[in-house]
Amino acid sequence: MAARERDGLKAVPYRSAYRRVAWFVVGALLVLGPVVFTPYWLGLLTQVMVFAVLAMSLDILLGYTGLPSLGHAGLFGVAAYAVAVLSTAHHASFWVCVIGGIVAGTLVSAVFGLFVSHVRDVYFLMITLALGMVVWGLSYRWIPVTGGDNGISGIPRLESHAGLPVSGPTPVYYVTLAVLIVCGVLMARLVRSPFGYTLRGIRENEARMKSLGFNTWLHCYVSYVIAGAFASVAGVLWAYYNGFVGPTYVDLTASSEVFLMVTLGGPGTLVGPALGAGAIVLLKNVMSAYTHRWLLILGAVYIVTILGAPQGLWNLRVSSPPRGTRRTRR
Repeated sequence: MAARERDGLKAVPYRSAYRRVAWFVVGALLVLGPVVFTPYWLGLLTQVMVFAVLAMSLDILLGYTGLPSLGHAGLFGVAAYAVAVLSTAHHASFWVCVIGGIVAGTLVSAVFGLFVSHVRDVYFLMITLALGMVVWGLSYRWIPVTGGDNGISGIPRLESHAGLPVSGPTPVYYVTLAVLIVCGVLMARLVRSPFGYTLRGIRENEARMKSLGFNTWLHCYVSYVIAGAFASVAGVLWAYYNGFVGPTYVDLTASSEVFLMVTLGGPGTLVGPALGAGAIVLLKNVMSAYTHRWLLILGAVYIVTILGAPQGLWNLRVSSPPRGTRRTRR
């Protein structure tokens, strides 16, 4: 028994050391991305980081509050459309476009939150789906503003609009990386705050949280608005990176992909959805270059993951502690 306890005590530092080394390697690769990767892969990595912010924002709802949303891409698209309209039709400055996009997406989430914060489970899922389809319908039919099926093109590049001294994919990459780090730190502090622990309590047992005196409706509403604000940040980044915004970025397929990113990586972790975003974006871009049936491959990967790791890949990693660790903690 003593030997097992010693093994458990040794396993914990080794595991922590491996984790630090892994984070250091990942951080070094991200910082040295323009040197290590070709422009093609640098562009894919920029897409991964944009959708990582979007997936982590949905994780605040799905993983920590227990509210599954199928209209999250609508908030993402509202911010992207706001940037597109302000920059092309009104020729607004960079910061006006950025702030306008974030404010527009946050305001829409504040309005939508009034409709969804009082319902739960499948009703929340269906109402968010309906609201997402409303956004898609407006983007498709409000042709004088959104351009309809043709979308809005000609959005200025981020480096030129922001007045950066360099051009190309490198400044866009580093700006996206900086935004990802800032958003990740803010969301991590949020979920580890008393407000975040209250959201977890609502996820586990809302009736008990009500009996303890918590205003669960208000917490769910604020959670929805915060998630919408971070999704708006991702929408602003995507508008500047892609240079084009269309209805395909706000439809049900887009929301389903974001939902898949969170469930594939592991809800309630923030890191898992970011990894899920990387997996989905890479599969979508790499496999589609070789076959038109890449959705079948993506579906097969998702099915295997659900059967082997129902709580996501990242939760699979943390759900099996080293041998002897559980006894040592006791």
